[in-house]
Amino acid sequence: MALEIRLSLQRLLIGLIVVIVPLSVLGLYLTSESNGNLRQAVGGHLRTIARTDGVVASQFIEDRIADVSAIAAEPAVLEAIQAANRSREHVSNEVISARIEKIEQQWDSGQADSRLREILSSRASSWLRSQRNTNPRLLKVIVADESGVTVAATDKPLHYAQADEGYWPAVYAQGRGAVNVTDVRFDEQAKSHYIGIGIPVLEEGSGRFIGAVSALVDVSGLFALLSRERIGRTGHILLVKDDGTVVSGPDVSADMKLKSEEFTAVRDALGTLEGRQTAYIVAPMKNGARIVGFADTSLKKNYPNLNWLVLASQDEQEAMSPVRTLDRFAFLMVVLGLLMLTLLVVYFFLHREEPLEQVRVAETLEPPKGKAVSA
Repeated sequence: MALEIRLSLQRLLIGLIVVIVPLSVLGLYLTSESNGNLRQAVGGHLRTIARTDGVVASQFIEDRIADVSAIAAEPAVLEAIQAANRSREHVSNEVISARIEKIEQQWDSGQADSRLREILSSRASSWLRSQRNTNPRLLKVIVADESGVTVAATDKPLHYAQADEGYWPAVYAQGRGAVNVTDVRFDEQAKSHYIGIGIPVLEEGSGRFIGAVSALVDVSGLFALLSRERIGRTGHILLVKDDGTVVSGPDVSADMKLKSEEFTAVRDALGTLEGRQTAYIVAPMKNGARIVGFADTSLKKNYPNLNWLVLASQDEQEAMSPVRTLDRFAFLMVVLGLLMLTLLVVYFFLHREEPLEQVRVAETLEPPKGKAVSA
């Protein structure tokens, strides 16, 4: 005997709504929570990448400063500086200035070639060139005495008197001596980026300024390392200044002087305690929103010209792709629930008079009590 199940459309719709609507609401809530948690996880991941690369950039610069500081402490370099200073001990400042100015005027004319050969053939200069051969990041090194006069160098300096160079006042620091690091520069001929590092040489015991070592140091290796790092298909790492100028990035270099679109939103976050603690944002861009993690390299405190930030950025749509299917499913369930609810409302509206009409028909057909029904 066949089993026959009869179920009214009304009960079916009510049953479906009772099941689908709560599940849809629950699914929508869980999806929203998943989106928030995933966005937070991605932001935290990008923040970690930015902080790690910030440490890498900071350590790279500190290592290069240590390289130049080691040169400044080399006995051959110290001897060259001390010998030059002793040669001027009993000479007036007026005479010294006149000699320096005369040689400076002859520096590019060939009349100072003998002085240049003397400088480049010194023991200190030979040692500097050997260090450059060992460490290719050292592009050019110049040693000057307390008057700013060149006493040793790897190559011919642009000027005989280093005291006329822009870095000298910062390194001299009114006789106290201070480490100075320049902004990033670009060598068009070598197609490389470099910074200038100036290290003061102080007299042992007294701490008196007696000279300085200046080196041009290639930083292209650091920029290449950061640019090669990839985050998914749309992610990238940018090294930017605190005005938004890109120092390094994929297919971008400092000489282009381009501004980072992400930095505008990051700058606002940097101005708040919560923003600095969270260290990531969802930034609206002209090509779609991006999740951006950011970190300070902490170089600006000691080296004002290196006001660098690291931005780790990824397209939000790609970052949130793991929950996109769940989003669509939850949305579909909500639409289905609303459709069922609409059908139920329409059904009740069309059949709201049916029970009353059925009762009236039944009363008409039922005979009055106490009267027999004739055959």
